[in-house]
Amino acid sequence: MSKLDLRLNELNDKHVLLAHSGGVDSCVLANIFLNKKINFSVAHCNFKLRAKASDQDLEFVKKWCHQHQIPFYFKNFNVKEYMVVNKKSIQEAARDLRYEWFQNLKVQLKYDVLATAHHLNDQLETFLINSIRGTGISGLLGIPQTEKIIRPLNAVPKKDILNYAEKHKICWREDSSNAKNDYLRNKIRQQVILPLLQIKPQALENFEKTIKNLSQAEEFIYLQLNRLKKQIFKDDGKITRIDIENLNKQKPLNLCLHHWFSPFGFKVKEVEKLLHTNSGKVILSSTHRLIRDRTELLMTPLIEENRLLITIDIEKRNQKLPFGLDMKTKNLVYKENWLSNEAFLDKDLLKNPLQIRNYMKGDYFYPCGMRGKKLISKFFKDEKYSLLEKEKQLLLFSQDKIVWVIGKRCDRRFIANPKTKNKILMRLSK
Repeated sequence: MSKLDLRLNELNDKHVLLAHSGGVDSCVLANIFLNKKINFSVAHCNFKLRAKASDQDLEFVKKWCHQHQIPFYFKNFNVKEYMVVNKKSIQEAARDLRYEWFQNLKVQLKYDVLATAHHLNDQLETFLINSIRGTGISGLLGIPQTEKIIRPLNAVPKKDILNYAEKHKICWREDSSNAKNDYLRNKIRQQVILPLLQIKPQALENFEKTIKNLSQAEEFIYLQLNRLKKQIFKDDGKITRIDIENLNKQKPLNLCLHHWFSPFGFKVKEVEKLLHTNSGKVILSSTHRLIRDRTELLMTPLIEENRLLITIDIEKRNQKLPFGLDMKTKNLVYKENWLSNEAFLDKDLLKNPLQIRNYMKGDYFYPCGMRGKKLISKFFKDEKYSLLEKEKQLLLFSQDKIVWVIGKRCDRRFIANPKTKNKILMRLSK
């Protein structure tokens, strides 16, 4: 039986979102899903990195979906701006953006699982990249698969995918950047893996066995670590209490800390430092707070308010706004200076509806009275925000752009001036 005779019975009762780039791998997986009558939709990311070629990829995938009556979603991304703000490489930025969008689509449209077309060669590339960067067993296992993200082709060599495409006359788009050596992954592929497969053709088959052996070792280690965790972590449903003396006794400590705390977004070095600092010290991840409290570490989820999202229709009259906000659009007179609890805005520059949410990592704005842009995290630091103040601070958005750090500072891109025709004043009650 060919490795491309995929057993997909577990997807028969699921609604699948397929990440489709237009390349041969995702075209083959889409064809297999179609033939297997899998209930799936397609999501395509246009990163605008290859000029017209990127738009042509989009049209190619869109046309295929229309031809086969497959629901199709796409999004254009500004990868370069995200790179600069978050200080990440192009590939890291693209990965962050696409998976965040995929997750949002899954939640909004209630998909059961995300499918990607990563294959065995991709797994080997990731194995080599992670091994030279320094990693544990999880990193050596390649691109992870979970209950919510599946990789049906992860045991299939690239040559089998190409043979399948040729046999079934499948068309695809070739990404010209894959042939360049601009990125580490491409260099590994062109200069390491291809020569390796010429020297030892069975290398991929042997690598697959290595992955299986490593997976079994990881399963055993994690089973023991999870048993040990139950003795040290005491969870009452609201607070998880970890005895510091008991935690410090575990050997090797770094392995334990990584396994127990990284799923909550904490870095090993930060947790280890917390074990040897004063009571009251706090570290944060994107989802949790970890506090040193005398002889214990206390871990709690960040308050639910940090994930709120409220919309405001600026065309709706006499609406009741949340959080002590009010809004005026008539009889407004321009003045030079406004209070920090007031936002005097150019209505024509705003995209309705506006949104209110809490801070998220990477948020930035162009503060009035200052030059350039500023990360909200840096603004918090300069304003000497406490932990609770950071959690409670609300941000007003027009689409994905910050309009107002509510009650503190406006974004200069949206403020009204003496020539503004349509003005809007938002005020926060003090």
